[in-house]
Amino acid sequence: MDDQWDSLWTNARLATMTAGGAAYGAIEQGAIAVKDGRIAWAGAMAELRGVSAGEVHDAGGRWITPGLIDCHSHIVHGGGRAAEFELRLEGADYQEIARAGGGILATVAATRAADEDSLYAGAKARLTSLMAEGLTTIEIKSGYGLDLDTELKMLRVARRLGDSLPITLRTSFLGAHALPAEYQGRSGDYIAFVCDQVLPEVHRQGLADAVDAFCETIGFSPAETERVFDAARRLGLPVKLHAEQLSDRGGAALAARHGALSADHLEYLSADGVAALAAAGTVAVLLPGAYYFLRETQLPPLDALRAANVPMAIATDSNPGSSPVTSILLMLNMACTLFRMTPEEALAGITRNAARALGLAASHGTLEAGKAADFVLWDIERPAELAYGIGANPIHRVIQGGRIV
Repeated sequence: MDDQWDSLWTNARLATMTAGGAAYGAIEQGAIAVKDGRIAWAGAMAELRGVSAGEVHDAGGRWITPGLIDCHSHIVHGGGRAAEFELRLEGADYQEIARAGGGILATVAATRAADEDSLYAGAKARLTSLMAEGLTTIEIKSGYGLDLDTELKMLRVARRLGDSLPITLRTSFLGAHALPAEYQGRSGDYIAFVCDQVLPEVHRQGLADAVDAFCETIGFSPAETERVFDAARRLGLPVKLHAEQLSDRGGAALAARHGALSADHLEYLSADGVAALAAAGTVAVLLPGAYYFLRETQLPPLDALRAANVPMAIATDSNPGSSPVTSILLMLNMACTLFRMTPEEALAGITRNAARALGLAASHGTLEAGKAADFVLWDIERPAELAYGIGANPIHRVIQGGRIV
């Protein structure tokens, strides 16, 4: 133990979220120490001997968890799609909504038309709502530009959010999200544009930490997705994939072959896809908000994923069309009620496994020495309360990089 820490939090109950051992990795009568923005020590108070800290805080018996992580979001976008929501509830199908000006291309048009300041203001409001529930890390995707200038604009806004707010931020380039109107009937040409022009410029400007794609009947084929992945790997960027949301196109297995950080959605994931994810160590990211909002009936294969020991993360998928969600705690409840995950599995899904889905397992997601000092104090009697209360927010205090937010 260090003889001088920056701060020490005592009289706490720690949900360390380390794998194995007690449920939630719990340490009753625990303490956590911080030095230089990192966790210097975490353990039982009885083990504290001959140490001091610049600041000592009494946690008052509260539970402390790792900072929460949203590993799949689309919060930078222009406009909204409430009108489309109404049309769908009145029975309109996708084609009718598209003819009325809805669908993803409506968000593309609004995002192209918006300037950076307005995109930043809208995204900041959404992100602030998430941070108010203990979120300390988020991934933000592009994909509503589908041209060079707007994709760059979206990613610049995402970086600006990370620079201006107390949040750890990762970006994913999602140029292969949908086929823009100007490329209708020419998906091959569009993928060439993404791989040869947009992605290299995104990389040159240092705007993306990973590359994503939408492999689906209404997105891009496995062969087109593989072209994007090959281009990403040539640039040294990790990949992830929207896969098996509406049908089984073998996207998860494709992602696993490329060593993807994660495969996301997965309602139509096959047994072969589960095995591929398990072999590759790729995280399965489940998105209960989209499942709920679209009134889906096909559940992800939770039992098969558990049996294969595939790590499962949970995320908001916050976006204007299929998951207008700005509550990470609501996703805990939905993961339990809709997907029948346990509260412990769900909490691991927005801490330990979400960090892994972003390539941050070495630095985030659990309360362990050496990791970022991002943690949250909660006014709860047991960790399951975080998933139990619909609309509740029992947050007491957020620590980001060792500092009280």
